[in-house]
Amino acid sequence: MKSVALHNLGCKVNAYEIENMQQKLQERGYDIVPFDSIADVYIVNTCTVTNIADRKSRQMLHRAKKLNPNAVVVAVGCYVQTGEAQVEKDACIDLAIGNNRKKDIVEILEAFLKNREQEEPADFVSEVIDINHTNEYEEMQLEKTAEHTRAYIKIQDGCNQFCSYCIIPYARGRVRSRKPEDVLQEIRGLAKRGYKEVVITGIHLSSYGMDFIGPNDGDYLEGGKDLRKTAFERAYLISLIEKIAEIDGLERIRLGSLEPRIITGEFVKRLAAIDKVCPHFHLSLQSGCDETLKRMNRHYTAGEYYEKVKLLRQGFENPAITTDVIVGFPQESEEEFEKTKAFLEKVHFFEMHIFKYSRRKGTVADRLPGQLTDAQKTVRSAQLLEMEALHSKEYRSTYLEKEVEILVEEKKEIGGEFYWIGHTKTYVKGAVLATGDITENQLVKGTAKRFLTDEVLLLDIR
Repeated sequence: MKSVALHNLGCKVNAYEIENMQQKLQERGYDIVPFDSIADVYIVNTCTVTNIADRKSRQMLHRAKKLNPNAVVVAVGCYVQTGEAQVEKDACIDLAIGNNRKKDIVEILEAFLKNREQEEPADFVSEVIDINHTNEYEEMQLEKTAEHTRAYIKIQDGCNQFCSYCIIPYARGRVRSRKPEDVLQEIRGLAKRGYKEVVITGIHLSSYGMDFIGPNDGDYLEGGKDLRKTAFERAYLISLIEKIAEIDGLERIRLGSLEPRIITGEFVKRLAAIDKVCPHFHLSLQSGCDETLKRMNRHYTAGEYYEKVKLLRQGFENPAITTDVIVGFPQESEEEFEKTKAFLEKVHFFEMHIFKYSRRKGTVADRLPGQLTDAQKTVRSAQLLEMEALHSKEYRSTYLEKEVEILVEEKKEIGGEFYWIGHTKTYVKGAVLATGDITENQLVKGTAKRFLTDEVLLLDIR
């Protein structure tokens, strides 16, 4: 049987999908080999979130063809979906598969390989659907993951938000939600195989269930409809989380990135009642300045966002709140940047992912006047990265001399000693000295005594 090498670029949803593709190929008997080795088939699960992501996708596809010029090089996913014409012109790509076709990877690949045996085989084959006009959720089921303790579970695809800087709605299409029974079946199987933690993820996770109601029921996040029940009021996401929590063997439920508007008193109350839920919340912000948020087409103000943070801090003890911030968005003045900086200081996040605005062809923001220079973005990014490091250390310090519990994930040598490393429910890294009675995928409690490294707390388990 032929050998296949796979490489993933991009988000956790992509990571989930490539593990499914690998699983399907293995079930059919293909030999999975490392990407930097000689293979018969190379599959690159691409990303298109920025122009840089497009370039990285092309680089990996070209690297594959260079490794073995006779191999079948397969481009899969978002870059294919948004750059179909460019992909077709790329001589390094033999087979292109768009989104919502990844579940069919084996059948598509084998049809292509069979075609190659013909007298006049096709030089290039494209399998791309009109992603913006499909209501089908691409169902996949994972039996195991590359990680042995934590499994990422995709429950939703697509996005209807159309932020002015983002190409993803065009790459992933409109919101499509997975059936609750399929989600529960997959997690039950993983829990039986010993996985203790699941991370619930999607392209726009908070939209889960929006497509379960009629198309004229309005924006599910706005709520307040007089005569119609919106998806928000039906609480599809929190209801699914409550059902997941009932699964035996599962110890932790972690949520992917959330839309701030889904955070309400009722949502927090129900979430806080679930012991298995990790009090670690990623609320994407992007800017702390209302004028910038408006140009980004975000659907909240900085003040509204802060109210959501307060609700989480009222509902949970010392929750870890993380976020994304874009610096140097078109027309961002020094005054606007200072507003964002002051807002970030006020919120005091556990972690912030700081991104310099990157133009993406095909988006509204790419056409806006007042584009900032890379030098301006670099200066602003450096200031926020310095703040992030300080705030992150301050948050970790709140656990010193307190009992914490980590889920052991890997063994590492640090300073000449071997330690088991894991994460707390709030995603703070902790370490314990490696001993014979501690193993991977074990929950271990101890008192955080000091910092082993800048990011890892050392636990005393005596």
